[in-house]
Amino acid sequence: MKDYPYLEKILTSSVYDVARETPLDVMPTLSNRLGCDIRLKREDLQPVFSFKLRGAYNKIAQLSEEQRSKGVIAASAGNHAQGVALGATYRGIRAVIVMPVTTPQIKVDAVRRFGGEAVLFGDSFDEAAAHARELEAEHGYTFIHPFDDPDVIAGQGTVAMELLRQHPGPLDAVFVCIGGGGLVSGMAAYIKRLRPEIRVIGVEPDDAPSMYKALQQNRRVSLKQVGIFADGAAVRQVGKETFRLTRELVDEVLLVDTDSICAAIKDIFDDTRVVAEPAGALAVAGMKQYAQREGLRGAHLAAVLSGANINFDRLRHVAERAEIGEHREALFAVTIPERPGSFREFCEAIGKRGITEFNYRYADDSTAHVFAGIKLEGGDAERAEILANLRERGYEVLDMTENEVAKLHLRHMVGGHGGEVRNERLYRFEFPERPGALLNFLNHMGETWNISLFHYRNHGSAHGRVLVGMQIPKEDRKRFREFLEEVGYPWHEETGNPAYSLFLR
Repeated sequence: MKDYPYLEKILTSSVYDVARETPLDVMPTLSNRLGCDIRLKREDLQPVFSFKLRGAYNKIAQLSEEQRSKGVIAASAGNHAQGVALGATYRGIRAVIVMPVTTPQIKVDAVRRFGGEAVLFGDSFDEAAAHARELEAEHGYTFIHPFDDPDVIAGQGTVAMELLRQHPGPLDAVFVCIGGGGLVSGMAAYIKRLRPEIRVIGVEPDDAPSMYKALQQNRRVSLKQVGIFADGAAVRQVGKETFRLTRELVDEVLLVDTDSICAAIKDIFDDTRVVAEPAGALAVAGMKQYAQREGLRGAHLAAVLSGANINFDRLRHVAERAEIGEHREALFAVTIPERPGSFREFCEAIGKRGITEFNYRYADDSTAHVFAGIKLEGGDAERAEILANLRERGYEVLDMTENEVAKLHLRHMVGGHGGEVRNERLYRFEFPERPGALLNFLNHMGETWNISLFHYRNHGSAHGRVLVGMQIPKEDRKRFREFLEEVGYPWHEETGNPAYSLFLR
């Protein structure tokens, strides 16, 4: 390997001044279900509940006396912030952490508890990072990068050093989450040097595929926007060095969706009674996907539980989506006759399966629309069986199980159709979770268009999920697109979504 002798750097890392050697635990329930030997590397057991302490401290430990005297600075809204704060405090070094103003208070408090100075600036990580660089230049601080630094990468590589020592027997693949790429590149640098036969597989959220896209295009790319559910891995652009190492050493990068991540959080809880954060469960979600895709039986697999810093109010959303991610719930939109006894007949068609919800919308004098959640025991096969059975009985049915509007908004909304709302178009937004976000949206919009539907939902992240219906004449659509670009909130148009046409319009 060129440029940096990573094996030596990993072996001589100073992480154990503050970090712990974490166990490699068996996951008995998941092992039985997949028919494989599944091991979980428990980085949630670090003092900051995340692997990030390793790399941050290893970098801090290498600083010169002059650098230590001036202090360090970092930009982070999560685990890296806490790692830098604790590591610097242990060495008696001043640590300034710039965090977006949207950062949940629990994370700001954690940084201060570990001895760091939290500076709140900007609405996004990019704005916070730019301000951190300004403070670095002004005060002479040393910037501690969250991933794109050889000493940080080497510190993260100690996870692999422990893992191989703890599991000297056969090991087919190791699964590692990817945000900026520090953990996967550090672990791959160690594993491929000592055990090249072991596959190293990175896992990213499908709405933040920065490494996946970079490998596809053979160059680093900057994503226009990233999803924020797995916020610990929501990185627009991976590092130069982490991309080089990943391209050279990592066998494959997988993408997983939100429902799969939630299901993996539940799998981890079932075997450990620990609640992983979404990014922390990425590796398990990818491992399950890989095992199913390859039809593995009897394989030896390991995954890194990379963190457990989850806001408590996110658990409601995780539990809800885990059922779909584990294929234990189906969502159907069904048209039924508008007459006495039709609900009973519909339940008879479903059989003795449990109904998780039943939302009814009058359509006209002869029909009504039902949004139904149905418990599953047999996964996707049972879902297909129910769908076929309902259609055989003459029901008009749409499978809404994968419909984001249905999962995020429709099942939580009450009311009926909007009647004759002219020129209505439906949009799904992510609003920054801060005072004034809605007012900012309305001020940009002015009095140009009328809002005809509005539903807001938050599940403990830095962004709220918003569904908005607006009356936009055809001749105004170009101007409305300009408004969307100006306000700058991530959006998706949902006007053609059947969830809208059946239940809301």
